[in-house]
Parts: sequence; structure tokens; C-alpha cells
Amino acid sequence: MTDAPGVLASQQIEAMLAHGAITAPPLVDGQVQPASLDLRLGDVAYRVRASFLPGAGRRLADRLPEFEMHRIDLSDGAVLEKGAVYLVPLQESLTLPPGLSAVANAKSSTGRLDLLTRTVTDGGTEFDRIPPAYDGPLYAEICPRSFSVLVRPGMRLNQIRFRAGEAALDDDALRALHAQVPLTDGTPVIDDGLGFSVDLTPGEGDLVGWRAKPHTGVIDLDRLGHYAPRDYWEAIRTTDRRIILDPGAFYILVSREAVTIPPTHAAEMAPYLAMVGEFRVHYAGFFDPGFGHGTPARGVLEVRCHEAPFVLEDGQIVGRLIYEGMSEVPAQLYGQGIASNYQGQGLKLSKHFAAP
Repeated sequence: MTDAPGVLASQQIEAMLAHGAITAPPLVDGQVQPASLDLRLGDVAYRVRASFLPGAGRRLADRLPEFEMHRIDLSDGAVLEKGAVYLVPLQESLTLPPGLSAVANAKSSTGRLDLLTRTVTDGGTEFDRIPPAYDGPLYAEICPRSFSVLVRPGMRLNQIRFRAGEAALDDDALRALHAQVPLTDGTPVIDDGLGFSVDLTPGEGDLVGWRAKPHTGVIDLDRLGHYAPRDYWEAIRTTDRRIILDPGAFYILVSREAVTIPPTHAAEMAPYLAMVGEFRVHYAGFFDPGFGHGTPARGVLEVRCHEAPFVLEDGQIVGRLIYEGMSEVPAQLYGQGIASNYQGQGLKLSKHFAAP
């Protein structure tokens, strides 16, 4: 399907479908993205006692009885409860050729709802990583962390990206790319990827972010622009360019840098260093070719604080972008003629919420 190394583009993903490397019911509009494929929920969810991985040589279906509490029919919609763990068989399955691997991640709107969603495979020893020559089903592990959600079959909470050979750029290659196409609107911090920092300098007013409220109603994932932010989020305001993160709390913040992903590349958000603080940044991490191209866009940061309160200050580096070369330039880029909810974004909640 491809001889060129790199991340596969939309037209190459369509070729995989045509050749049987991906097995799926008929696709829906927008399911194939510039450098990824959205994965769809099946019609049943299994409530499990705990998150688990099948382990080498083990089928997930064989391990499921050890952990299953009950199963839920999703056909007419069902609520996945905050704090519980579920496994949902996905409608897509894979028969990957040798030399072609895959990585999965939550979609942007999924991450912004603090909806921990990871992909599991038969024989899996880690989440979201699918080895070359994998032949089998895919499952979504879903753990709502802040809000209970109403889901239905066919909903797309996670996505998968395919790689031929090595795709990631080292720092020298990243500097060369920046010299050709500026990747950020400031001086780049390049150290095992392109570093980015948090913006806690208020614009108009003193709003710098949002914190999820602990006791809220259900969010129907099919309802877009429907919910009032005040019912689910507490505004985070500061005038001294710092905030204190509360243990266990979930925040939506924004990067200081605006970034560009040129059409020849894709990128994945990764944590910077565990040692920089008691928090985790990023749940959804794919940046498609064309993101911020022409109009650089800032990255929205999904932040969860861990064991101790932590002072987060303006300009502190909190994450990094790993750039990867594309095997081909996608036939259609992010934000150009496709439904791209976050092109040109700043501080922005998920698409389920009305404007503040």
C-alpha cells in the first residue's frame, strides 16, 4: 500500500480499507481524517472492575469474564457513569501488513471532556499501540473522569494513525523544518520535540482557564453547542499570572505558543517531563497536517493535578510536540473543506458547550 516511510495520509487509509487491511462497516462522512481514522463504538459496553491489558498471547474476550460486572446495550443510548471503567468493542478491526504499525489516541473533544479513552488489542501489553502485522479486533476502554456521558453505537471517541517505518523527527531535523516553515510564532524550544508552555496572562478580563465542577449532569455526546459552560465548569481567573492546581481536579488551559503543522507533517502531543510538576498534560494528542497552517493556532491543554497542590506559572513549559513526516501529503488538510472544530483556536471548551 505504501513504500514511503512516514504517517499514512487519508488517501492511503482509504486504500487500506479497499485492500482489507482495515475491516469496517460502510464509513460515515468525516471518519477519514487527513492523517487518521476515527473509530466507532459498537453496540455493547462491558462494565469492568478495573482497567486491564490482555497480555501477550491472550485474547481480550478470554480475559473479559475475569473482570466483567455487567454488560450494557447501547442501541438506544446508555449512560457511562463517572468513575467507572467500560470496554466497548469497536466497529473497525485490523489486518496490518508487516512494517505497518498503528497508534491510537482520544479525539480532541473526548480529551476536553476528561473522558479517558484508550484503545486495547488482543495480546496487548500497552494501551494505544498496535504492532506491525496485528490481526484482530479493537476495543475502547472508556473511563469518564469528570462527567457522566450518554453514548450510542457509532460514536467516535478515539482515532487511529498508521505509520510505515520510522516517522518521528529528531531535534536536528526539527530545527531544519522550522527554518523552512516556522513551526511556532516565537523562538522555538527544541529539546526532544518542540516544547510549549502554558499561557496564564489574561487577555480581555482575567479568564485563563476552566476547572471541571465535581457534581454535574450527564452530557449527551450528540448534542453540540448545547450545554451552558457555567453548569459544568468553573472559570479560572488570575491577575498575577499563576494558578494553584488542586489535586484530582481537571483543567482546560491554553498554550502560550501558536503552532503550525505543515502539510508534509503530522504531530503528537506528549508530556514534557514527569519531574516538572505534580500534573499530567494531554489526553488527546494528534495534530493533523494543516493544523494552524496559514493561521497558527494555540494548543489547548488538558491538565490533571496529581497528589499535591502545584503552582503553575505563566510561561512554564508543560509539554512537547513530536513531529512526524507524512508518507504522502493528504488529499485534504485540516481546516480545508472538512469539519475541523478547532482550527484557529484559543482557549476553547469541547464542541458540546455553547460559547461562554
